[in-house]
Amino acid sequence: MVNKIKPTFIPPISQRLGLSIAGGISTTLLGGALLFEYVGGLAPCSLCIWQRWPHLAVMVAAFIGLRGVMPRGMLWLTFIAGSISVALGGYHAGIEYGLWAGPTGCSANLLYDGDIKALTQQLLNTPLVRCDEVQWSLFGLSMAGWNALISLDIIAAALISMRRN
Repeated sequence: MVNKIKPTFIPPISQRLGLSIAGGISTTLLGGALLFEYVGGLAPCSLCIWQRWPHLAVMVAAFIGLRGVMPRGMLWLTFIAGSISVALGGYHAGIEYGLWAGPTGCSANLLYDGDIKALTQQLLNTPLVRCDEVQWSLFGLSMAGWNALISLDIIAAALISMRRN
């Protein structure tokens, strides 16, 4: 009698490890974006800001799941948020590389404290940030492209750890 061996190419990981990996990836990506903004001086466009929200959702879901509250449900949330991050990053990268048109508006972070002269001066000193221009790239891939690519790992970690049970 021949033993049938079930081939397994990707070993399953625990839900706890999957949540830790997904949360760690999102924390690193969001932290990197904030470092580029506040230390590197690269002002984000509106799509860059949108791409941060799914990472915050992954971080919160991972934290809740690691505390023992519905870990499988939190893995599903990390999967969904990771998918949204991939979609937003891919959409933004496509705009940057001219594959399709993006939003026509630009973004600026302005603070209004009631002084119109200060607001006007702040507006004049604020750099114009366009969604269709690559501000930084590595190996020909923009930050949005790297976000989409690395966010695939969030999806993979969630799916592989959900496969275990």
